[in-house]
Amino acid sequence: MDYCRRFLLMKLKKWEIALICALVLTFLCGAALAKEQEDLSGKLIRLHVVANSDSDEDQALKLQVRDSILEYLTALLEGTTDREKAVEIIESRMDSIVEVSEAVIREQGYGYQAAAIIAAEDFPTREYDTFSLPAGEYTSLRIVIGGGGGRNWWCVIFPPLCLSAATADSEAFRQLTDEQIRLITSDEPEYVIKFKSIEWLNKIKTWLGLQGNKG
Repeated sequence: MDYCRRFLLMKLKKWEIALICALVLTFLCGAALAKEQEDLSGKLIRLHVVANSDSDEDQALKLQVRDSILEYLTALLEGTTDREKAVEIIESRMDSIVEVSEAVIREQGYGYQAAAIIAAEDFPTREYDTFSLPAGEYTSLRIVIGGGGGRNWWCVIFPPLCLSAATADSEAFRQLTDEQIRLITSDEPEYVIKFKSIEWLNKIKTWLGLQGNKG
């Protein structure tokens, strides 16, 4: 009987040790993945345009505002290689950004006002033509048209990854490390798994209430 009890206790201890090791490994992997997403987000500024409503007209207006803002910001940030400097430039031109947005709104015959703010926002995973971005917190220029009750549009304004000419070999991607470029553009199994792991980690954070989803 004593032998059986010792055997069971030994088995239990092995199971407990294995569980602890698994939890530690999971924590370390999670921390590494979170750091990777944070490093990536620290290189980017995203553009988030919110339509007045989901009507076809308001959604079309959202895209027209987007196009004008992208054109304005691309010229404004040309030659800028530092993310923090880009944030400073955008913050210094917030009134102009609102004016550009409202000029488009007036041209299209609407009376909506526009509002702009640059802040940290939580975004879901998004796939674009030449790259994908994992879910997580990113610095974002958020433009709200009218009541802001419509669907969103978002992409990246620094570096200008959402321009049609932006590919993994273009100047825009050179702001990122080779590893970061592979993470968001590669379809190799290693990077697909890593990307999905970051996505799962952020879903767990959201489930635990550690991260909201504003996107």
